[in-house]
Amino acid sequence: MAVNIFLADYENPQQGEDLVMLLDAYAKDPMGGGEGLSEHVKQELVKTLAKRNDVFTILCYVDDEPAGLINCIEGFSTFNCKPVMNIHDVTVLEKFRGQGLSTKMLDEVEALASFRGCCKLTLEVLEGNEVAKQSYQKFGFSGYELDPKLGKAMFWEKKIK
Repeated sequence: MAVNIFLADYENPQQGEDLVMLLDAYAKDPMGGGEGLSEHVKQELVKTLAKRNDVFTILCYVDDEPAGLINCIEGFSTFNCKPVMNIHDVTVLEKFRGQGLSTKMLDEVEALASFRGCCKLTLEVLEGNEVAKQSYQKFGFSGYELDPKLGKAMFWEKKIK
């Protein structure tokens, strides 16, 4: 089994196609919301990502077949006056799960974030996604809190119309 993990080139048509396929498979999974990407997103995502300098994608191939991806978006920590790398999407196709691919991709993300001067990695995970939670904890992630009396930080959202 040959595993190849690298920074995606948004200008490479095959990599762009694979990125959309992998993200669409993730979106269709219950842990991704259970609904595939819209046609608009499928057509515009890679072009839009290519215009941004605050995002990157790690692609994983097994025996030259697309197997997984991680999309990352850079933010900023005012408390540290340094960039923060948010791991926005992590997915491995079902037939490739259990082979440690997410850990290998996370290693690459951490190396790139370090190279970019980031002070930390962040991510969100669903409470019920025990497999992902165990993987992230094994990698060194933990709940975020400033003071145990105040509890762990919560991830909230408000959709904008």
